[in-house]
Amino acid sequence: MRLFRPCIVRWWLVLLALAAVPAQAQAPMTLPRLAGPVALDGPSDEAAWQQVAPLPLTMSLPTFEGEFTERTEIRVAYDDAYLYAALRAYDATPQNIRGNSLSRDRGSESDDYFGLILDSFNDNENALAFLTTPAGIRVDWTIFNDAQFDGGAMPINESWNTFWDAAVSVTDAGWFAEMRIPFSSLRFQDAGGRVVMGLSTWRWISHKSELQTFPEAPPKWFFSHIKPSIMRDVVFEGVQSRKPLYLTPYALGGLGQAADLNAAETAYERHDDVARDLGLDLKYGLTSNLTLDLTLNTDFAQVEADDQQVNLTRFSLFFPEKRLFFQERSSIFDFNTGGATRLFYSRRIGLSDEGPVRIYGGARLVGRLGRWDVGLLDVQTARSDALPSENFGVLRLRRQVLNAYSYAGGMLTSRLGPGGAYDLAYGLDGVLRLFGDDYLTFSLAHTLEDSLVQVGRASPFDAGLARVRWERRSNEGLGYAGEVKASGAHFDPGVGFALRTDVTQASGQLAYTVLAGEASSFFQHQVALAGAAFLRNGDGSVESAEVGPSYLFSLKSGAFGVVNPKVSFEDLREPFELSDDVVIPAGRYTFFGVAGAFQPPPRLFRPALSFEAGSFYDGWRVTASFSPAWTLSRYLELSGEYQLNRARFPDRDARFDADLFRLRATAALDAHLSASTFAQYNTFTDAVVVNVRLRYNVREGHDLYLVYNEALNTDRRAEAPPLPLTESRTILVKYTYTFVL
Repeated sequence: MRLFRPCIVRWWLVLLALAAVPAQAQAPMTLPRLAGPVALDGPSDEAAWQQVAPLPLTMSLPTFEGEFTERTEIRVAYDDAYLYAALRAYDATPQNIRGNSLSRDRGSESDDYFGLILDSFNDNENALAFLTTPAGIRVDWTIFNDAQFDGGAMPINESWNTFWDAAVSVTDAGWFAEMRIPFSSLRFQDAGGRVVMGLSTWRWISHKSELQTFPEAPPKWFFSHIKPSIMRDVVFEGVQSRKPLYLTPYALGGLGQAADLNAAETAYERHDDVARDLGLDLKYGLTSNLTLDLTLNTDFAQVEADDQQVNLTRFSLFFPEKRLFFQERSSIFDFNTGGATRLFYSRRIGLSDEGPVRIYGGARLVGRLGRWDVGLLDVQTARSDALPSENFGVLRLRRQVLNAYSYAGGMLTSRLGPGGAYDLAYGLDGVLRLFGDDYLTFSLAHTLEDSLVQVGRASPFDAGLARVRWERRSNEGLGYAGEVKASGAHFDPGVGFALRTDVTQASGQLAYTVLAGEASSFFQHQVALAGAAFLRNGDGSVESAEVGPSYLFSLKSGAFGVVNPKVSFEDLREPFELSDDVVIPAGRYTFFGVAGAFQPPPRLFRPALSFEAGSFYDGWRVTASFSPAWTLSRYLELSGEYQLNRARFPDRDARFDADLFRLRATAALDAHLSASTFAQYNTFTDAVVVNVRLRYNVREGHDLYLVYNEALNTDRRAEAPPLPLTESRTILVKYTYTFVL
């Protein structure tokens, strides 16, 4: 940590001066009000729509500012209660119009799309996305971090849902869609009824990989058409906030079965557990831009099972959050310190290695107060076999600084247990747009755990983290990034996730991207050189390092591929286990490998390939993955993955084998009734896990779920006494109903 002391004041003065350069922006555009009623049916042929001028669209893909192959009209207007958007998507070959799924949130790149995105707080950082397809399904996301990848994480939360409607009509002339979004489903700031938001909208023609957008979305960034920072500011006049109260009680019943060793440890006995539960969620808009959520006896029975993973490293695995209570506007709680490490990781609440932990209840307050983004979370968990009853708290504050594309803020987290036990963490972070596409990201954090405080091992240098990153956010021409991050030996956020500690990381990347010409079948080529080194804080020796070039290409058809040869170095001072039978000895290792991936164009059958192979410590390894997805019809979609993992250590006559099989089947009778099956087989753990979910969505907020889970042991004689065939089984029925008051 002491590496950050020299010259820090001088550098910050320079960087703050650069960040103060003002941004250039277009004047806001006033959206029209509807002059009469419209029916939500798809065609948008009412007289009120005829008085709304279509937005000027630009081709973004496959050729920026190229000529449209199909005529498109998009109109956006509003009244006192709703925001409306209408699409007229003409198509000379209507047989190629694709709406391949009837399941909520199940669209893919092989579907045609109509999309509308709103930066409702106009912060150039976060946005809400609303999409529909020719099948009439609704897809909604939240977008964060200005749609910018950070550590490989997708800047999209696909689990978010809210109240809105869409209607679609398909004819021989094309497909026609209308959206209706209640202002009560949005959070925004109004000044005397005047509201300014960022807006973008687009049409995606799947069979031509053609993207038409408003405003224009230069292809110099990945996902440029959903970046809040380049959206057009639009004005709504006379819009007043709506603050309905949503009450959503649930009732749950079912049966659970588990197998446990008897007292004599001679056999496994089955135990039945009848489940009967009631709970309640409440959502209330305190103001137009501040929402309170309360939950009592929180339940996540309908959440899909986690993906099984194979770990070939000495570090903990990271799993994404899938539980809805932690999803809405979750980006406000994002304090990412690079890679998987973060100050707040919601899966530390209500989950343990032994399984779910009951949540008695909690509260969450998110939104904006003045110029401040605010996030407040407090959750109380019950006592379990593995953990005591604990209280988890998070406070997040941040605001725009210097210009419209920069922010700074802070976070405080707490984990309080019995007997006065505590684990606190706090930090400051920010993203500063310096000039052009150059951004500076910084974060400083410190953790305080009661036992370490008592022995004087919780100083900012022992239990702190600091990170600085400078990058050019561009996917055209020269790109670069450099990062330095240091963490102390006792940095351990009790409500967060730390991948490495007691190291200083230095990493960087240089890349050059060429956009191909209009006549080429390629869209872009990129060559890059990237590397990272992890130095031990104690003596400055290299713990790990990796460096290598890469080549990435994408085609105008939507296909892309990448290949990345690399050389790695590891200095292990302690051995670590890949399995009970395979141990990597301590020592210094240099090994070479190559990784790559290829994804074909978006079609009804979409296979994807990835691989990594080469030397591996004192042996070699091969990891390969084949991930096909097949849309048989809009009623049924199949997807799967086969992952092969092989590692051999000839000098020690040791081997590691692990295969993963995943199969998902999604079926929908219509937009209301759907079912999904997710089955996984892990040869390393000799386990089969099956998750089946049936959902009947009467309307938004009114759902009936039937959930079946089973875990099977495939190698029953691996232990004595023999393992049971069924390790656990549950079948649950859950009913939720939302009252809007």
